[in-house]
Amino acid sequence: MTLVSEKSLHQRLLDNLRTAVLLLDGSLVVRYLNPAAEVLLATSASRCVGQALPEYFFADEDVRGALDKCIRKAHPFTRREALLHVSPGNEVAVDYSVSQLNDPGQEPTLLVEIQPLDRLLRITREEALIHAQQATRALVRGVAHEIKNPLGGIRGAAQLLERALPDPELAEYTKVIIHEADRLRNLADRMLGPRKLPNYTDENVHESLEHVRQLMLAELHHAVAIDRDYDPSLPEIPADRDQLIQVLLNLVRNAAQALTEQKVEAPRIALRTRALRQFTIGMHRHRLVARIDIEDNGPGIPEELKETLFYPMVSGRANGSGLGLSIAQAIISQHRGLIECESVPGKTVFSLLLPMEPASPSDGESH
Repeated sequence: MTLVSEKSLHQRLLDNLRTAVLLLDGSLVVRYLNPAAEVLLATSASRCVGQALPEYFFADEDVRGALDKCIRKAHPFTRREALLHVSPGNEVAVDYSVSQLNDPGQEPTLLVEIQPLDRLLRITREEALIHAQQATRALVRGVAHEIKNPLGGIRGAAQLLERALPDPELAEYTKVIIHEADRLRNLADRMLGPRKLPNYTDENVHESLEHVRQLMLAELHHAVAIDRDYDPSLPEIPADRDQLIQVLLNLVRNAAQALTEQKVEAPRIALRTRALRQFTIGMHRHRLVARIDIEDNGPGIPEELKETLFYPMVSGRANGSGLGLSIAQAIISQHRGLIECESVPGKTVFSLLLPMEPASPSDGESH
């Protein structure tokens, strides 16, 4: 094996590690980070390499001292269940170890290996959410079919009765029956969710987001600010454009309604895109995943709704049907992805996770 191929192999190994790896020089300047570290730190190599390790990163004084000792005396150290400050106000529970790499004639460098502890918890939570979604969808589809079957008979009987009524004024009552039967049928159709499999094409998610943004700005008469924070390096993804827009519009409209109904001061929605490498959705690991965040500064989601937010007929609004989020989750599930939600008062974020690799013919089915 040649030197070039060995270097290429080593690079591939580092790129595919699930452990975050950083290389720091003696001044704690970042010289290298692998894709797993980019995901963990929510940054990119182009932004981070050549920059000093932020002060908040290892904020504890004893950690700073241990880093200095590792540089001067080559004393490695390990921390278990430590809180890593990956950004101001954002902490992640991790195990990490630091050791010195000392090549003859070269300045000592530090190898930092970080293993997030919340990864398994997140995978378990996502898998439970996916299974609950599948079970709920199957139950709701069965109920919706059973509702639709007698509705046709009720509607037809009401039409026949209307023709046979001796007094035309009595037709008012049969019209009520027909109208309510139609309303129930439409509700059952919505409960059944998307009827067709995604028509995959290579889609630019930023074009879809801009389309939704312009629609909402016109609808809201600019009463809510909608900011953009796009990753321009994000490639096109395989998706059904109409279904993707339907999901994005639902989420952005929900955020706008929460802001306007609660009369939030300085209401603001942020649309954000990022690329995640070696990312796991449920139990499936993907080389590249697109994450689309819809964030608002509204009052947040009530605690009692968080666990059942994506279930049908669950809504935090008085006039909500409780089907929008359930249908959105079903559509993204057909795209092999997932919608997650994190909410505290003043900050609610819905995140769409969509694999970037091409879909196989069987991937249109809910997984």
